[in-house]
Amino acid sequence: MPAPTPTTTRHSTDPEGPTGRLATWLAETTLERIPAQVRERAAHLILDGLGCALIGAQLPWSRTAVEAVLPLEGSGNTPVIGWGRTTSGPAAAVLNGTFIQGFELDDYYPAAPLHSTSLVLPALLSTASQGVPVRGADFLRATVLGFETGTRVGLALGGPEMLSRGWHSGSVFGTHAAAAASGVLRGLNAAQFEDALGLAGTQSAGLMAAQYEAMSKRMHHGFASRNGFYAAGLAQSGYTGIKRVFEREYGGFLSTFGEGHDPDASQITKNLGSEWNTEKITVKIHAAMGGLHPAIDAAIALTDGRKLTARGIEAIRIEVPHAIYHHGWWTPERPLTAIGAQMNIAYATAAALLDGHVRPEQFTPSRLDADDLWELIGRTQVHQVDEQHEPAWGQPGYNTRLTLTLRGGEVLTRALNQPHGGPDDPLTNAEIREKYRALTAQVIDTGRAARIEQIVLDLEGQADLGPLVDLLAAPARGALG
Repeated sequence: MPAPTPTTTRHSTDPEGPTGRLATWLAETTLERIPAQVRERAAHLILDGLGCALIGAQLPWSRTAVEAVLPLEGSGNTPVIGWGRTTSGPAAAVLNGTFIQGFELDDYYPAAPLHSTSLVLPALLSTASQGVPVRGADFLRATVLGFETGTRVGLALGGPEMLSRGWHSGSVFGTHAAAAASGVLRGLNAAQFEDALGLAGTQSAGLMAAQYEAMSKRMHHGFASRNGFYAAGLAQSGYTGIKRVFEREYGGFLSTFGEGHDPDASQITKNLGSEWNTEKITVKIHAAMGGLHPAIDAAIALTDGRKLTARGIEAIRIEVPHAIYHHGWWTPERPLTAIGAQMNIAYATAAALLDGHVRPEQFTPSRLDADDLWELIGRTQVHQVDEQHEPAWGQPGYNTRLTLTLRGGEVLTRALNQPHGGPDDPLTNAEIREKYRALTAQVIDTGRAARIEQIVLDLEGQADLGPLVDLLAAPARGALG
């Protein structure tokens, strides 16, 4: 990495404002100020993200992405995970982020939807490839501060509101997560962090209509990771960004993206340094959009101990709040793409009812076009529930009620506030390790996978992350052949 460019000041323009306070916190927070359990959880989230990247690297749409991006960008010094090839830092951030998001198996943060590892890890790997050895402790610190930044900006913007309005929420406020993480590795001061946050905000974008059939949905967080990487690099070199980007009334981040609802800038710094959103990041166990997981869990619970068939189910009724309804429901039509199926609540629920799980094999071409699934999809009704006037919903969340009417008249109902893995029922670290091992067993040899796990879970003891990067860079097998 190049040495930071001297600036006339090391302080933000308004140290007491939300942008300034966040910038100062990013510049001054040491690893020791992050609680041990937060650091441990972050290491497991990193492990999960890298497992998702390895299984995502050689998916058909990931191969298309590599074949499209590398001719545009050429060679460079940053590895493309699972390919044995290198490219430029920005291009690698796009591709590595695309791989992590490649099969809807990566983490998400329910209260302000974004996929943190697909934003933070690619930006950090690209930053770490700039020529100076990176200690594992610095990588871990940068990861946590990136996680905290993205979730807090998302809370300020009202992340679910963004989904309801048609924005891909995580790629809108994920640029800040990537910029913060990359900036920590670069050693930015508060003034430079303010510039980086402003440069990140002006690059935010993402249209949720990409969920229906476009490959580009899988690349949105990669774009945001690249943009955050660029923002931190530009700021380090003295290229200035929007000052006080979160509080500007005209053209500011919250005022512009929050138009039509009520953004709250105080969420950015509320309990900053004492409350850690990293611990509330959800780890997925199903290969589908996070908002669909309660319906999938409910379907699996209702089928426990019985074998249901498409012919045996007369009707399916699914009730969900506005964000999931707008994000996860439209009437699907054949042929349905894998991305469309992974985002559609009728398909995912039908697959869970008939197959007992929602994994990569539920999205092969033959299963996507299976008659039994489409019979159930045709008998599915999805309804939006007004949570404020629904007495059964005791707390906000991803409230979902699934009701099955069976042939013969039996009715089965299951309601869930959140899935297993959600903030109040998180996967244990042991479960995350089990998921990582199951994913990587499909695409790399067990020795390589074990060495990656060993390094990641001992990041604080690693003087140089070069060996980890080399392990990630080597070619992987295709999960779907």
